[in-house]
Amino acid sequence: MPLMVPNLDDRSFTDLVDEALSMLPQYAPKWTNYNPSDPGITLIELLAYLTEVMIYRLDRFARGGHHRPFNEVGFPGVRIMETNEHYDRQHQDLRTENGIKYGDVIEGVNFDYARKLTSLNVVSLAGMAAAPAFPSGVNIKGAVRPDTTLSWERPTGKAAKNLAGYRIYWRLTTDAQWRYSTYVGNVDTHTLKNTVIDNYFFGVASVAKDGSESPVVFPGPNGAFERPTE
Repeated sequence: MPLMVPNLDDRSFTDLVDEALSMLPQYAPKWTNYNPSDPGITLIELLAYLTEVMIYRLDRFARGGHHRPFNEVGFPGVRIMETNEHYDRQHQDLRTENGIKYGDVIEGVNFDYARKLTSLNVVSLAGMAAAPAFPSGVNIKGAVRPDTTLSWERPTGKAAKNLAGYRIYWRLTTDAQWRYSTYVGNVDTHTLKNTVIDNYFFGVASVAKDGSESPVVFPGPNGAFERPTE
């Protein structure tokens, strides 16, 4: 009898778009144009598409170097690419053989795709630039207890200028995305009552005074960042 592959996330493209749109009144109340022609809606649809087609795996077969190196040092790394690479174009030296042109050339660039991808990168970088420094020294305790306690180091000086507080995230071990979160304020430790450490993944994000957030940092060596020097 073959093993059944679990469905880690059964939400469709439409479900993801609808979920994102439902959050706009709370997080972006001044955003009122939800028409498909709005550039922001285009970005939401692009992110929903990328989420829907994301394969739950560690990295590419026999070629790594995109997700895993980032994950190993605590960064949430995701590689964005076209689903089906054109191998006459990709990974080839410029040449012509048997009437076939090989290699990346300007006429092979999809500029509409590149424009959307660049927009996504700019928005993501702007969000991270507006956020405070990553939480550092994130630690977790809760073995053989009903509660889970997370702790981290609070910055000082310039690194704390934009800091409002922290948000703790957690999700079931079978979830591909964060399911739960709670804002805990400008503290360096928090206990999640009746939340068993064995049943979830946990992380901590820094929150800016304008609501911007850093990427979520996992506890332990893989998620531990060094505090930026003054």
